[in-house]
Amino acid sequence: MNLPTPAIVAERGAERLPRLALILLCAAYVIPGIFGRDPWRNADLTAFGFMASIAHGDAPWWQPAIAGIPAEGGPLPYWLGALAIKALPFLDQPVAARLPYAFVLVGVLVAVWYACFHLARTEAAQPVAFAFGGEAQAVDYARALADGALLALMATLGLLGLGHETTPELLQLLAVSVYLYGLAAAPFKAWRSRVAVLLALPVLAASGAPAVACALGLLGVLLNHRSAYDEAKSLRLWLLGSLALAVLAAWVFRGWAWRLTPAIDIGSLLRLLAWFCWPAGPLALWTLWRWRRHGLRRHIAVPAIALLVPLATCIVMNGSERALLLALPSMAILAAFALPTLSRSIAAAVDWFCLFIFTALALFGWLYYLSMHTGWPARPLANMRKLAEGFEPDFSLIALVMAIAATLAWLALVRWRTARHRHALWKSLALPAGGVALAWLLVMSLLLPPLDYARSLAPLVARLKARLPAEVRCIAAPGQSLPTLAALEWHGGWRVQGRGSLSDTDCAHAVVSSGQPVPRGWQVIAQVRRPTDRSGSAGLVLLKRQ
Repeated sequence: MNLPTPAIVAERGAERLPRLALILLCAAYVIPGIFGRDPWRNADLTAFGFMASIAHGDAPWWQPAIAGIPAEGGPLPYWLGALAIKALPFLDQPVAARLPYAFVLVGVLVAVWYACFHLARTEAAQPVAFAFGGEAQAVDYARALADGALLALMATLGLLGLGHETTPELLQLLAVSVYLYGLAAAPFKAWRSRVAVLLALPVLAASGAPAVACALGLLGVLLNHRSAYDEAKSLRLWLLGSLALAVLAAWVFRGWAWRLTPAIDIGSLLRLLAWFCWPAGPLALWTLWRWRRHGLRRHIAVPAIALLVPLATCIVMNGSERALLLALPSMAILAAFALPTLSRSIAAAVDWFCLFIFTALALFGWLYYLSMHTGWPARPLANMRKLAEGFEPDFSLIALVMAIAATLAWLALVRWRTARHRHALWKSLALPAGGVALAWLLVMSLLLPPLDYARSLAPLVARLKARLPAEVRCIAAPGQSLPTLAALEWHGGWRVQGRGSLSDTDCAHAVVSSGQPVPRGWQVIAQVRRPTDRSGSAGLVLLKRQ
């Protein structure tokens, strides 16, 4: 039965986003952050530590390890960075490890575009046909919605930080996006969809998310079993094969790492959903409401199941933002289907909000940059040096040129959007996506030196090195976090023992956390802390065997 559709789109509304502008926007989003910085502490540094361990031969390829502590989940994401390190010896190793992940992020953007394009081509997703013609043509309409999905994904705040790391979650994100494409393209591209689903679930399982892979596979089989498209029904066998490969990959790679947290903080979860999913989240909710009669149709059901599984995973992991990251591709696709139903007042409100917020952020970034390099105004530089003890500004002409170009592009985008009424479906997401790309590029150019100084553990290790003889080759660090161990190995160049106790080590020097008692037989040499640590709680105590 043909249900009435809420999408009313004239032919001029299906205008495509100029391809040069789209490519430049994607480049401004993907490239900044690849060069000119250290691996940042926590997950980014930990993942790089596992990659470096197998690239340097300190750990087997089958079991990456940092200071003797093996990685949880599958090793596939670490192989990607380690292979790049070995294949690109002329590059700085963190840069080499980031390059394949930059292509992974590009793959996510491409897969989401094509997934939305094929979903928008289905019969149930088409806009209302006008009595005398003039409605948007199917392919033009699908292309405009796909542009909107891509803009929605880039505008989503949750992707900004996690999408530029070298962590397993980014490879998981690519696998989910490719799986979405496989389900979406089944009625139109039979063999491509089969290859996509056959690869996506095993990669997802081998990257540390086998339970998510199994849940997505089972829901995909159920969805295609009920499909009205014969081509989609034929995909069921391939989905079952992909499920079997996913289970096998998880078993072979020992990827069944359960990280369930029984306690759920509702307040923290709601706050995470509010900022992490903006603006795609509210638009996706609007889609689910306006298209509620089409809930079983393919253009709503496919992204809905890929949204449900990561969202449930996020909840059972007590609000894990890394689990919620996997929901962003489906959320962006659902957000695109909200665009034909938005009123002009809502679109204007989004535009003015983004215009104010991102222009203010740009002014803030330029103000701090002027303070760093000219001393005027004096307060921002004073605050920066107070928060990051020992920081000294570093001028880069390339960074300045990039920031000026990004600012001029933002002004041109604002002028284009506000000059007159625009009819393109994706117009409401142009300023959000452009503003996020502007903010990211300015931070990664103008403010990268202080940010890198604050988020890297290199200054902490440098303070340790200054207190140690140059001939020291071994340090014991039992009980330390994986990022700290990775920093000691990478920045310090020491052989680090992260397991056991100080009584068992053959190292003459050791580090323990601030506040821990000094074991018998060891004496304190110094206590060091990160330049941005005001309390000293994140500091290390350097010990020497008596």
